[in-house]
Amino acid sequence: MTTDASASLPEGGLAQEREHPVPTPAAEIADPIGRKAVAAGWMLVAGVVLAAFNFRTAVTSVGAILAEIRGGLGMSEALAGLLTTLPVLAFAGLGAFAPRLARRFGPRLLLTGALLVMSAGLVARAFAPNTALFLLFSLFALAAGAIGNVAVPVIVKRYFPTRIGVMTTAYSTTLAVGTAVAAASTAPIEHLSGDWRIALAAWALPALIAIVPWLLWRPAAAAAGANPVAHLHGVRRSRLAWMMLLIFGAQSAIAYILMGWTTTILTADGMSAAAAGSMLGLLTLVQIPVSVVVPILTVRWGPRPTFLVLVACYPPALAGLWLAGGGPLTWLWIALFGIGTSVFPLILTLFGLRARTPAGTSALSSFAQSGGYLLAGSGPLAVGWVYGLTGSWSVPFALLAVLTVLLFFSGLYVTRERYIEDELGQSKTGQ
Repeated sequence: MTTDASASLPEGGLAQEREHPVPTPAAEIADPIGRKAVAAGWMLVAGVVLAAFNFRTAVTSVGAILAEIRGGLGMSEALAGLLTTLPVLAFAGLGAFAPRLARRFGPRLLLTGALLVMSAGLVARAFAPNTALFLLFSLFALAAGAIGNVAVPVIVKRYFPTRIGVMTTAYSTTLAVGTAVAAASTAPIEHLSGDWRIALAAWALPALIAIVPWLLWRPAAAAAGANPVAHLHGVRRSRLAWMMLLIFGAQSAIAYILMGWTTTILTADGMSAAAAGSMLGLLTLVQIPVSVVVPILTVRWGPRPTFLVLVACYPPALAGLWLAGGGPLTWLWIALFGIGTSVFPLILTLFGLRARTPAGTSALSSFAQSGGYLLAGSGPLAVGWVYGLTGSWSVPFALLAVLTVLLFFSGLYVTRERYIEDELGQSKTGQ
């Protein structure tokens, strides 16, 4: 399924790109080495897709067998909460360095190194003898996801400026597939092998496979000379930027609480570990087709109607899982959560729709993601801490309800047509 690249750009954004064209694989194909350029273009596509598959496997593989990990390492509820918080902390911290690292080493070396570090971290944490080392090596296992969150969109913008919609769909869909596969397969692997350590280490294999295209790909010299995006000043003064931070943070907090604690909640309700793991897989599996459809509906219906449809799934899902979790309709509550959390691609689309220029999009995305991930990190940690103190799921579910309200009201603001440049009174951007 394809999407018109211009659909994700605000008015003025397409004109900006036409005024400052960026070298593309299509342009490079016209050179004398035509076939090599085509092969290089497809190699880059393969690199992006295979890398995206691995960006969340280190997260959902842990959530699928969290009870076994806690039992094997003697991990407390508080430390388990820290473990489920590590992804968002890594995405906020390591991701902040990604632009600087990309400028210094280039996308090829950056993604290759990140995937290598991830592979080593996945194996090392799987066989860590204690909780401290498990947490330390988990940071390495999360490296590719943290770097990729920032690096891949830049690569898509730089090398596929006329195919942004197609590549973003491929990237986000493969990301969802990898997330779902890891969530659904880790528990069965643990059951077949009889060892949770092998089930975790197994995800180093697809990460190693993803390195191959990046080793083979050579960026064209013309594309290497593309001008950097200008810088937009004073983003912290924008109400829109802060609301984007809130909607991104609330959505991410809900998603990571669900990914980290769903199996624990369901097993506490009497569901078997394998069945609970399959529910986590369903949560991420539902997101795949919905994530493909959301950008299309956003263009056809507009951001606000699409957002309202998605967020309306949260109240019944929360009530159902809270009051009847582990029952025969558990699959329905999980599916509704999967639809609701698919507001994520809508938020990514809004980064472009709420800016008039590439500089505005870059500034809005960077500000919202870095701060939003820090906000999101408090969610899983708070769940582990509160559950450890009370032994009850009532307060964690109340927290999810508060986050849903925050998501709703911040979403009402950002889905109204407005632009960050207008709020800042800046018609021009500086380098």
